[in-house]
Amino acid sequence: MNRTGIYWVAFKTILTKEILRFVRIWVQTVLPPAITMALYFVIFGKLIGSQIGDMEGYRYIDFIVPGLILMSVISNSYANVVSSFYSSKFQHNIEELLIAPLPNFIILAGYVAGGVARGVVVGITVTLVSLLFSDLEVHSYAVTFAVFVLTSVLFATAGFINAVYANSFDDISIVPTFVLTPLTYLGGVFYSISMLPPFWQTVSLVNPVLYMVNAFRYGLLGFSDIALWQAFLIIIGFIVALGAFAMWLLSRGVGIKT
Repeated sequence: MNRTGIYWVAFKTILTKEILRFVRIWVQTVLPPAITMALYFVIFGKLIGSQIGDMEGYRYIDFIVPGLILMSVISNSYANVVSSFYSSKFQHNIEELLIAPLPNFIILAGYVAGGVARGVVVGITVTLVSLLFSDLEVHSYAVTFAVFVLTSVLFATAGFINAVYANSFDDISIVPTFVLTPLTYLGGVFYSISMLPPFWQTVSLVNPVLYMVNAFRYGLLGFSDIALWQAFLIIIGFIVALGAFAMWLLSRGVGIKT
């Protein structure tokens, strides 16, 4: 078998392991996000939304559906990689990958692809749940799919970096709690930034999640507070930056080699 074939087998092995890992415990990995988002749809979409009325010409529940779907993609893509890679470190089976004749990009790609797989599965599940509450009419399938996958890649890579630095199981919950959650809730999921005063509109533009949510909302509804090209530029830029940083961490053995 040539080198390309070996790399492909290694990538498939890591990806298969990652998929089986979350599929085996789907009651813990896939079902809870669906139930949580269903509660969001009921409380914010139906109960509170009926009092708010329309948002930018759309029913409030239709307006928040794209953001809620992307919330589930972000959290699950991130959680899958950070928990899996740190568990490999904790159980000391990461050494098996490190001594294997594999380039670092295969290791990174395998774990990130596993995170993307969970993000996609959960995202599709939440989307199906949303159909019980909202009549989704996709404005652009290409934009929707691209943002869906790129966002998942971005946060899976971020989860990998968190896992590299983590020294305990407590460390893998710090970033989701103190970084991801605030960024997501302040990322335009429940409102349009046009509702904010000029100063806070400017501050909101620093939040990268805002660009992802609005690009995804454009794909589903055809509305966005942000220019589509800006959103894709931000998303791809972060993927490149975080991917390069993750590769550098692997090459230096940070948090892995002793």
